[in-house]
Amino acid sequence: MNNLTHINVKVINPLPFQPAGLSGNADAILHEILALLEAFISTGQNGAIDLHSLPLTAADLELLRATLGDGEVSARIHVIGNTEVRETTYPGVWWLTYYSDEGNVVADLLEVTTVPEILKAPAEDVREGLVRLGDLLGATG
Repeated sequence: MNNLTHINVKVINPLPFQPAGLSGNADAILHEILALLEAFISTGQNGAIDLHSLPLTAADLELLRATLGDGEVSARIHVIGNTEVRETTYPGVWWLTYYSDEGNVVADLLEVTTVPEILKAPAEDVREGLVRLGDLLGATG
């Protein structure tokens, strides 16, 4: 067996440009968003990334928040816990955060779509609204 002690080994940081605490996953997610946007534009197919299920560090999440920023639209929904929906600075890319009744994050999603499904009124609810408004106004239908 050869003696390998004479070989000089120097360990270097393979990604010296990454700030401390980043795993590299935030960059991969940003590239995935780009691919989802391209698919959405070309096919109309919506896409989503479940951030809560990925091995992201606090630094990764901060990088995503800083890079995606805040767009012009945001909403709070109060049903079985709160949900925050906000458009990012990239139209069609939405950040949705779902909370339990206790205020813990239970889901964190990035969605690529024109409008997230959670913001769309279900047809049944619209029909119910029509009936209630008709009743209020004394209309018959």
